[in-house]
Amino acid sequence: MRIEENKSLKHYNTFGIASNARYFVSVETVEELKQALSKKPSKELFILGGGSNMLLTDDLDAFVIHLNLKGIEIIKESDTEVFVKAMAGENWHEFVQYCIAQDYGGLENLSLIPGNVGTAPIQNIGAYGVELKDTFSSCNTLEIDTLKEREFTKAECAFEYRNSIFKNKAKGKYIITSVTFRLTKKNHKTSVSYGDIQKHLAAKNIENPSVRDISEAVIAIRQSKLPDPNVLGNSGSFFKNPIVDSETFQDFRRKFPEAPFYEVSPTEFKIPAGWLIEKAGFKGQRFGDAGVHKNQALVLVNFGSASGKEIWQLAMAIQKKVKEMTGIFIEPEVNVF
Repeated sequence: MRIEENKSLKHYNTFGIASNARYFVSVETVEELKQALSKKPSKELFILGGGSNMLLTDDLDAFVIHLNLKGIEIIKESDTEVFVKAMAGENWHEFVQYCIAQDYGGLENLSLIPGNVGTAPIQNIGAYGVELKDTFSSCNTLEIDTLKEREFTKAECAFEYRNSIFKNKAKGKYIITSVTFRLTKKNHKTSVSYGDIQKHLAAKNIENPSVRDISEAVIAIRQSKLPDPNVLGNSGSFFKNPIVDSETFQDFRRKFPEAPFYEVSPTEFKIPAGWLIEKAGFKGQRFGDAGVHKNQALVLVNFGSASGKEIWQLAMAIQKKVKEMTGIFIEPEVNVF
């Protein structure tokens, strides 16, 4: 374990933003993580996973710890279900594909989401009708101040839409070191209600899809809409889909009766942020090297040498225009530093 100074983070964030860390170390075990935290050369600490859910707007005057903890383990299983533990540094999509290869069900709709396993619970990642909390069993953490290990149950994580205790009360207090999932081995409860998935399966004449069929459908859909971060810098969906109350929703529907929406509850409605951004005229627009993807308005992109500040300025311009046009404020899904 070697602590480096003024380390470039350009290849550690999926936006490909040029930013330097004052101090940097990559750890491969929980013990190395404890050593790094005990040495801490800077008061400011920054925990880095897959770099997929963040926008760096400046250099980080902090001690950056890159979590490179690897390993997948079967904790216990029965004839019908299996508990699979994955270390925080495992690539999320590769972990999902490992589960698909074993015919474990539950994560197939979350295929091709960028990032690592350790950051997935923080955001309660979700896609195509499924959220991480649906299969989450527990996670192991390290408390930063005491270096004590602690397990969080599903209830203790307080999952909500794109939210968890790790974004609120426990923010900056714990580092997730591994996550355990409860997955099915047979009689999979699949989720294929989204129109795009149904269309893809119908085109292939698949009536009773396997978890692999659903995973392949999701991968094909995402690849058709979302740019590969290795080719075009991005962080996936930049904004959350806003959930509004009945009064706001009725006002919105009077102005935009054609808008798609999803009923969350009798008093709450989710409106696709991508539709709002496209309606505001930003889809496919480019401002220098910062822009909005041509196929998916939710995705902000770095065409080459955009700075984090330039991308953030674009994001704020989008927020302002959407609010002025529709009366709805859209929040970033990514973490901005």
